[in-house]
Amino acid sequence: MERETEPSLSEKPRRGDREDVKIIEWEEFDHELTRLWSLSSALKLATEKKLSLQPKLDSLIQVSAESLRRTNELEEMRQRLEARKLLVDKTSIACKVTEQDVKEKEENLSAEVRSLLVGGTTLSVAKSKLQESNCQLEGESGYAHLKIVTNKLRKRQQFMVSLVSFIYPLKIEAGPSQDQELESFPGGSRLVGTKPMSQGSVRILGLPFSMAPFTKMSFFTDKKEVQKSATALGYVAHAVFLLAPYLGVPIRYPLRLGGSKTYIRDYAPYIEPSSSDISPISTLSQNTKFVEFPLFLDGQDTTRAAYAVFLLNKNIEQLLNFVGENSLGPRQVLANLKELIRIIQSPNYIDS
Repeated sequence: MERETEPSLSEKPRRGDREDVKIIEWEEFDHELTRLWSLSSALKLATEKKLSLQPKLDSLIQVSAESLRRTNELEEMRQRLEARKLLVDKTSIACKVTEQDVKEKEENLSAEVRSLLVGGTTLSVAKSKLQESNCQLEGESGYAHLKIVTNKLRKRQQFMVSLVSFIYPLKIEAGPSQDQELESFPGGSRLVGTKPMSQGSVRILGLPFSMAPFTKMSFFTDKKEVQKSATALGYVAHAVFLLAPYLGVPIRYPLRLGGSKTYIRDYAPYIEPSSSDISPISTLSQNTKFVEFPLFLDGQDTTRAAYAVFLLNKNIEQLLNFVGENSLGPRQVLANLKELIRIIQSPNYIDS
């Protein structure tokens, strides 16, 4: 069976070949040969034309490719040009803004230059005035003369304060039978550099002062001690009343002298600020109200009397601050007064 099938498979192509073969009659052979010859000539001409057209076709393809490449380059250049235009527009806007800023800065600079010119003129005027002042200070009525006058004023103040110290001598109670005078008439001895004693050991005209009755008043309180304290406060108030104008210091809390019945005035609770009070040092008008506090306890409230002692000590503290010292304490009335007189009578006060 296998041998029979093999010839059948091999015979198929042969049959096909036979079918493709065209049988031409002899009579038509010349005509067919002529046709084949013409076809061959046409094919040859077509091949020659193809060969002749191939370079032109290649050149056209090259031209087309070059044109496409240049078109792409032109598109890229157009995009770059658009980008450059945008950049130029932004730069132009930035330039306008910068120009406006420059104009504003020029105007500000011109104003500053004008102010500098004015300041320079003012400075030159001030410099000339300063030179004139220096010339005046260097003259006979200058700083040296002022120093001499100041020394004379300080000596005069020392003399006046020594008179007050002579009228109201302050003494330290050193023992049962001995006492040492702190401040005396000019020419007398004086303890210089000693530490201030406590208030209970300081006496004015031989009278002590104690804050105990002012803090706690009772039925058993010694009336004589109360009277002595009131008299001592009257002496202190009179001494302060004399010392303040000698030093040229207006005391903050004015006094109404009356010996052991002295009063001190407080304006602070009743001063109402107004638009006219512009200056740092305001004067009290005639219509300004005040309250008087007693520097004694006879028939008075202890709180008001204690506040009066506090205000009196504030006046002494104001005078101490004027000579460059601080208070020894809020209740050290006699000690503060003694310290004030000691500083003014010291040799350093003239040279300060």
